[in-house]
Amino acid sequence: MGKQGKRKPPRERTYFLLSLGCAKNTVDAEGMATLLERAGFEPVSLLQHAEVVIVNTCGFIAPAREESLAALQELADAKRPGQVLLAAGCWSQRDPQAILAAVPGVDGVLGTRRWMDVVDVVQRVRQPGRTEPVLHLPDTPTVGRDERDVPRVAAQGASAYLKIADGCSRTCAFCAIPLIKGPAVSRPAERILDEAAMLAEWGVKEIVLIAQDTTTYGRDVGGQDGLADLLERMAARVPQVPWLRVMYAFPGAITPRLIEVMADLPQVLPYVDIPLQHAHPDVLRRMRRPADVDWMRRTAATLRERIPGIAIRTTFVVGFPGETDAEFAALVDFVAEMAFDRVGVFTYSHEEGTPAAALRDDVPEAVKEERRGAVMEVQQPISLAKNQALVGQTLDVLVEGQGEGLSVGRSYRDAPEIDGLVLMEEDAPVGEIVAVEVTGAMEYDVVGRVV
Repeated sequence: MGKQGKRKPPRERTYFLLSLGCAKNTVDAEGMATLLERAGFEPVSLLQHAEVVIVNTCGFIAPAREESLAALQELADAKRPGQVLLAAGCWSQRDPQAILAAVPGVDGVLGTRRWMDVVDVVQRVRQPGRTEPVLHLPDTPTVGRDERDVPRVAAQGASAYLKIADGCSRTCAFCAIPLIKGPAVSRPAERILDEAAMLAEWGVKEIVLIAQDTTTYGRDVGGQDGLADLLERMAARVPQVPWLRVMYAFPGAITPRLIEVMADLPQVLPYVDIPLQHAHPDVLRRMRRPADVDWMRRTAATLRERIPGIAIRTTFVVGFPGETDAEFAALVDFVAEMAFDRVGVFTYSHEEGTPAAALRDDVPEAVKEERRGAVMEVQQPISLAKNQALVGQTLDVLVEGQGEGLSVGRSYRDAPEIDGLVLMEEDAPVGEIVAVEVTGAMEYDVVGRVV
């Protein structure tokens, strides 16, 4: 008998999963995949080979919903007999009826608050004789309460996201996350540390801690400086992981102790992401955000003093209802004054169900886009000057790809997927951290050579 190839899984036990949106969504998708595979399903890379097709949707703002809708429609149009299509994720939680109305080919809807019930929902969707779509949308968020022994991680090469909490208890006027995810729920520290140890065993070089708001970790269970405590314990638990990165710090929630922990632990990267959203107190009050702009000035000064070379990233929203020319000018002046290392700018999206939806969306779309461009025009020379100051310095770089004599990676200044890159004019070992001398600079990326 000739040598046999690997046996293909039975068609009825195969799945295809597409995840859209942020890293937190990616982690949830990895959790669903783990549960499906424990139940005997096998992943396939080709849509036509799958019996179960799942789209993990994003529902944060209109463009994200449009992307999710396009994906669902494309997969529904490609469905063959016997194949089922399940919509999961944030948009499914927020507006399941809109999905069903727009895409009649959807067989079931699974909300993001109970994604861990994916196997049960798949079984219900595939029951013979089913005539109506299955809706599974419990209100109770369960992250931290229903762990199912499923790691909340998503590894991408030598870097991995680790979710420490889910949901949000803030009341920002423009944000739909509390409507979708529910209140903040912190995960048990021991589970998080066990997962960090697992990632270390996998050879991961960078662990990125994520949540809707990492700086409130532990407060829902009575903690005061939970993130600082967690970082100390994680650094001790996985000393072999050289990079620990913290994302999504809330304005006003960066405590003195957190700053000291970041300064004292070499593993914790000198990088902080603080989404400020605006810089005029009146706009911030309308946004229901912390309005003490001087807090950012003081905190940035302290961070830069205690952690030399720290990269500070922030994001802003332009075109919020009522934003005047003077209020916008204050934002532009603030960006020029603060000289942030990284800045993202988004135009305001009027979201049904949020407190801001009661306001008149009175800034024209063209003005929003013009203001977005104006902020980035101010930031670009700042970013270029920051990168030019690196020329001649040596940075540790996590190599993520190579080909045709070139390599690409990230330094401590660059969070995955959202910041710049380090380009190397030679082959470097993928998955390793190498020393790179910076030889050239662009607005967002730098060029160097391995030393």
